[in-house]
Amino acid sequence: MRFLGIDYGTKKVGIAFSDESNIFALPICTLQNNALLIENIRNIIKEKKISDIVIGESINFKGKDNPIMKDIYIFREKIEEEIKLPVHFEPEHMTSEEARLFQVDKKNIDESAAALILQGYLDKLQNKDKK
Repeated sequence: MRFLGIDYGTKKVGIAFSDESNIFALPICTLQNNALLIENIRNIIKEKKISDIVIGESINFKGKDNPIMKDIYIFREKIEEEIKLPVHFEPEHMTSEEARLFQVDKKNIDESAAALILQGYLDKLQNKDKK
């Protein structure tokens, strides 16, 4: 069982996946947000044997939805309808900015942000299992 992490953007979508133990997240790629997006995600899900999807939840510091959240909700519905896997939200406070700090190659920021989103979710799972 592996998780897929998604950093959704109107132009580009960062993709990451977990290791088989669900301990750490690895960036995979950045996909263009176009008509092939769902099909490309479906192919990655098959290849990596994904069981769950984690999408970054874009909320501000007051806990309110950022403007892009309306698009993310629509995207989540499409994923749930077309791929039929459980979808979870994970808050993504400043993940793209954090990814920029650690990236030498700036073109990989979206997939690195997806890995940070997914890592946050995996860390919560690990902490929950320890309680």
